[in-house]
Amino acid sequence: MALTPSEIETYGLYLADLGPMPGRDLRHVLPVVVVSREEMNAALDTVVVCPLAEALRPSLSWRSRIVIRVAGKEHGIAVDQIRTLRADRLVRRTGQLTKRDAAELRRLICEMYGTE
Repeated sequence: MALTPSEIETYGLYLADLGPMPGRDLRHVLPVVVVSREEMNAALDTVVVCPLAEALRPSLSWRSRIVIRVAGKEHGIAVDQIRTLRADRLVRRTGQLTKRDAAELRRLICEMYGTE
């Protein structure tokens, strides 16, 4: 069952179906963080997300990634892979960023994409 717009929160963590055909392949259900504003989410049938990457290479310092802990594991928020999805591709909510992580994500998005 799809989430309603009121259930989609900015900086919420969700599982999203990123496959070419929704519902066809569970390998494409991946964690994301919603970065679009709640007003946008309520008005449109799309959301803007950044995917979470599980495999972080410690030898590389990704300026476009923010490291967070989710369920005891480190993940990188891939700000360089920001994308828009239909809201019905969000499968379920799994959590929320901390205020500190949300502030860091806002700062990096502004730095990378030149917005304030």
